[in-house]
Amino acid sequence: MKCIIVDDEPLARRGLLLHLQAIGGIEISEVFNSADKALEYLTGNHTDLIFLDIEMPGLTGLEFAAKVPKETLIIFTTAFPQYAFDSYSVDAIDYLLKPISQERLEKALQKATAYHQFLNGSQPAPEKMEKEFMIIKADRRYHKITYKNILYLEGLKDFAVIHLENNKIIAGMNLKTVHELIASDHFMRVSKSFVVNTEHITSFDTHTIYINTIEIPIGEVYKKDFVESYLGKNLPPI
Repeated sequence: MKCIIVDDEPLARRGLLLHLQAIGGIEISEVFNSADKALEYLTGNHTDLIFLDIEMPGLTGLEFAAKVPKETLIIFTTAFPQYAFDSYSVDAIDYLLKPISQERLEKALQKATAYHQFLNGSQPAPEKMEKEFMIIKADRRYHKITYKNILYLEGLKDFAVIHLENNKIIAGMNLKTVHELIASDHFMRVSKSFVVNTEHITSFDTHTIYINTIEIPIGEVYKKDFVESYLGKNLPPI
């Protein structure tokens, strides 16, 4: 994939460039300090992916994104979480909050690569590549648990309670182990004791996630990852 970086902050541009070079797998065509210059570049140059800041002098990232060809993927890179909902309107593939870790950047790049390959017909849509269930031993039996039926996981010392739509299963493993067994990106750790299935989230605020009438607290150390990962995963595909 050919990509460009658009950010008015020199240190942010340099840091992102170094991270991307370390990860590899993409061609960094150009780096711009303004959206106006990047827009001019796009008129004559094919670009698969744009890493885009939002608050910039002149043309903002959101204004620029609205002018980008639909086939070009966008990953927002910003220090401001309040623009996450606005990114829905311009079909961004992901939303990264600064400072951006290399691990989080790799996940966003993997997602963008999967969508790029899908758009070019070389592989199925990313959401169709996941397994649909796992097997858990509890109460001397093996239970087939379909991921879509799991509302959330709750950790209780050395056990994990798997809360289903109409039932719950207590697994003889800790929360971390059960979470790692789930072959689906829809499950997110939101506190020391809870992992939620983001497909079942009905609403949330800065402290609490709501799954229908169930209230699940968001741990302080998990808030940043929740905002950027959950909103990024739920942006509509291009």
